[in-house]
Amino acid sequence: MTSQTLPVAPDLLPQVRESCIEAGALALELFRPGAKTAARTWSKSGGSPVTEADIAVDTFLRIRLSELLPEAAWLSEETVDDAQRLSRRLVWVVDPIDGTRAFMAGSPDWAVCVALLADGVPVTGVVHAPACDATYTARRHGGAHRNGQPIATTRLTELGGARIAGPKPMLDALARIDTFEAAEKIPSLALRLTRIADGTIDAGLVSPDARDWDLAAAHLVLDEAGGRLSDGIGNPVVYNREAPIHGMLVASGEGLAEPLLAAMQRLRETPPQGS
Repeated sequence: MTSQTLPVAPDLLPQVRESCIEAGALALELFRPGAKTAARTWSKSGGSPVTEADIAVDTFLRIRLSELLPEAAWLSEETVDDAQRLSRRLVWVVDPIDGTRAFMAGSPDWAVCVALLADGVPVTGVVHAPACDATYTARRHGGAHRNGQPIATTRLTELGGARIAGPKPMLDALARIDTFEAAEKIPSLALRLTRIADGTIDAGLVSPDARDWDLAAAHLVLDEAGGRLSDGIGNPVVYNREAPIHGMLVASGEGLAEPLLAAMQRLRETPPQGS
């Protein structure tokens, strides 16, 4: 897909960005820094938490984004899935609050995430973290930005000294294979990817069961900043499948991608400890 064939106007991204900022303001009304949220909370089937802020943001974005691009289908964490998205060229992919548990606990590491897919490929992406005063934006072939300033991933080409974030069991396993610096936990998966994009950290690991809405917007930001997201053997991430669920993933700047994948290969070939 070339820049000439992108099916949306370049001015769509600023409108999506403004929509995410307005949505984030709704959530901020119920966010309490360092304290439990003021929002009503409950558990979804499966046990994952949801708050009234998630629902308010989801409702707001569905109305606003549908006005911007009525022909696009909809896929959101907080909306019942509609199979008609599978036959649509354009699909909005939305996570109203990525990092709901962080939001509930008063941690600033949560974000409003919106991506537009065209033929299964993210072409517009916004990750807005209002409590961190950070808004990441990207357009396919248009670069990536944080608060309007261009960003780029690390230029490291070796894992030694790299700052890597991810689930502790995955980091502990990787540490048996290579040396690196374990970065502080980032509860929002989208922010884990965008902080690779802006060079705050160098790489990240993602445990199985991430969903399209956790990844798509931040994936585009990472791509446009010169990074790469793939499965553990280097295959590209595919979106808008019938089940929008992913296995284990790795993310990094381009120079670290092959060393990280090689380390993951060695890890698969290494017998578990104690065997």
